[in-house]
Amino acid sequence: MGKRTFVCLAFLCAGINSMEAQEKPTIWRTDSVQHLQEVVVSAWKRSASIIPVQQLTGETLHRLSVHSVADALRYFSGVQIKDYGGIGGLKTVNVRSLGTNHTGVFYDGIELGNAQNGVVDLGRFSLDNMEAVQLYNGQKTNMLQSAKDYSSASAVYMQSRRPSFSPDNTDHLHITMKAGSFDTFNSSMLWEHKLSDSTSLQASAEYLSTSGRYKFHYAKKNGYDTTAVRQNGDVRAVRVENTIFKSIKQGEWLAKLYFYNSERGYPGAAVREEPGKFRHQDRQWDSSVFAQGSFRQRYGHCYNLLVSAKAAYDYLHYLSDPRLDVTTMYTDNHYRQTELYVSAAHRIDVTESFTISMANDLQYNHLDADLTDFVYPSRIIALSSLAGNLHLGRFDAQLSLLHTYVSDHTEKTGGLAGKKSKTTPTVAFNYSLLTEHDRRLTCRAFFKRIFRLPTFNDLYYTFIGNKDLKPEYTTQYDIGLNYSCCLDQGWLRKVEFQADGYYNKVEDKIVAMPTNNQFRWTMMNFGLCHILGLDASIKADWLVGGMELGTHASYTYNRAADHTDAASTFYGGQLPYIPWHSASAVVSVSWRHFTANYSFLYTGERYESSANIAENYSKPWYTSDFSLSRTIPLKAVTLRATAEVCNLFNQQYEVVQCYPMPGTNFKFKLKLII
Repeated sequence: MGKRTFVCLAFLCAGINSMEAQEKPTIWRTDSVQHLQEVVVSAWKRSASIIPVQQLTGETLHRLSVHSVADALRYFSGVQIKDYGGIGGLKTVNVRSLGTNHTGVFYDGIELGNAQNGVVDLGRFSLDNMEAVQLYNGQKTNMLQSAKDYSSASAVYMQSRRPSFSPDNTDHLHITMKAGSFDTFNSSMLWEHKLSDSTSLQASAEYLSTSGRYKFHYAKKNGYDTTAVRQNGDVRAVRVENTIFKSIKQGEWLAKLYFYNSERGYPGAAVREEPGKFRHQDRQWDSSVFAQGSFRQRYGHCYNLLVSAKAAYDYLHYLSDPRLDVTTMYTDNHYRQTELYVSAAHRIDVTESFTISMANDLQYNHLDADLTDFVYPSRIIALSSLAGNLHLGRFDAQLSLLHTYVSDHTEKTGGLAGKKSKTTPTVAFNYSLLTEHDRRLTCRAFFKRIFRLPTFNDLYYTFIGNKDLKPEYTTQYDIGLNYSCCLDQGWLRKVEFQADGYYNKVEDKIVAMPTNNQFRWTMMNFGLCHILGLDASIKADWLVGGMELGTHASYTYNRAADHTDAASTFYGGQLPYIPWHSASAVVSVSWRHFTANYSFLYTGERYESSANIAENYSKPWYTSDFSLSRTIPLKAVTLRATAEVCNLFNQQYEVVQCYPMPGTNFKFKLKLII
């Protein structure tokens, strides 16, 4: 923009401003120096993600016929969800066959932990107050993040809704009521209040109740021969969250308090001990509370600071009585976990093209249990990361190093696993082959080496833990393409396609397999595993007449083979519960005040053991869900009514052997927005 053009625009803006204010026009003198009011423009420097992200946000996330975050993750390519039956069943996520413990789960930027068994039950987190769910393979490449963000082979990020107010509004209230099959009742409330121009408060609460009683077919060798009702699958759960958001000059901070309490029955495996009877009476009580906060501040033009902290307490009571359930042994155990965590991350913008970051995390975990001969373990984890990001025109590259130091302590001698220290690297790059204003084509690749220590249960669980269990070492290779295009005319308005080929090598892979009940597991080292796969997804937005149409499809090929012992009969067998092929599709249509959504999930053939024989074969399964919503604008409020049908074609299937899933079921939802 030339000097003359700038002066003309300044004159024009000043003239418009004076007319709107109805003040006396300013007399400009072109023969003297004029003093204009200073304008300061500030914004966060956004670093593009070199490793692309799969994400569900906003209305797309809420349209899915899902109960929890775990259900939503099914629609991402490369993801396998283990579901132990119905609404109340344990739900864990496995990405690219690397195992649940290699997937970090972050809530508002801070990782959720479970030192006892490494499993984060994603069924505890509702979508009612969730703004976005993201999945990164490798790691998030943000240059201002904790060392924890580098410590997993993949990561799930859950971001709660951030309040946003119009100038004349200080409160938002969302009240949701859901009712459905299996005596399910689910109510939630979300209240947002504007305390000041820079401070807002968010309060969220949810209650869930279900009997978990649904019909299923019991299969014998020659097919289904018995219809039974799933027992002991009831759940009562309460979740409460409170968050304060504060904007400050060139920064922000937030503080969150989370509470969760539940009682549930574990329906157990559907193994018939007596004709027509399936007895399972295992019970579990959970309480979880944590407080966490983060502070982000920019100092000057080149330095940024992020400080995060968390304190958490978890209580678990598990009861199994053989007098009520002959398939189990007597267990009445109480567990108490304590976690303290603090992190400081620094980013320095050396030049416009080169940025470096450093982070140091310190975490303390302690587990208390009333088990016989329990060693009462404590663990101190120190993580340090150093990363550099280079941007040169169309080329972006990032190199990071993570040092992990782990020191365990036990109250009893002779049961200690010892200390571990390891440095692991990650290298990633992104090159833009096409950078037009309405379309973009990029290629990318990354290499990552990661280290994971066995959990407390792996090492110290009485009669099952093995202090000599080897840690896992994982090496990841990935190469892929991403294409996006935006159009101004025609039916097709936006399309995005991405595909990634990957190879993972896991040494001394730890696999947890359930034994006679769902709470006790057997820990095994599979030795050496080779994982070869392909992830592909395509999204498209359409405008047909007055209808808005959104489509999303994903596909995964996964060959996960056990290469531990070449002399073994089952050498090269597919790992348990890993399908060769899986796919998903979502179609949503919006017209005026109506929204319809159809979603489809497919999981191909699998084996329930690394012994890939006919007795362990698991058939493919698929499900279809459909929902229809109507938004009714009233004077001061908005009412949204939704009807959902899940498993539309009543497919009888099992995600995990002997844990049958529900057939066709219904749900009705009313949401009031004030």
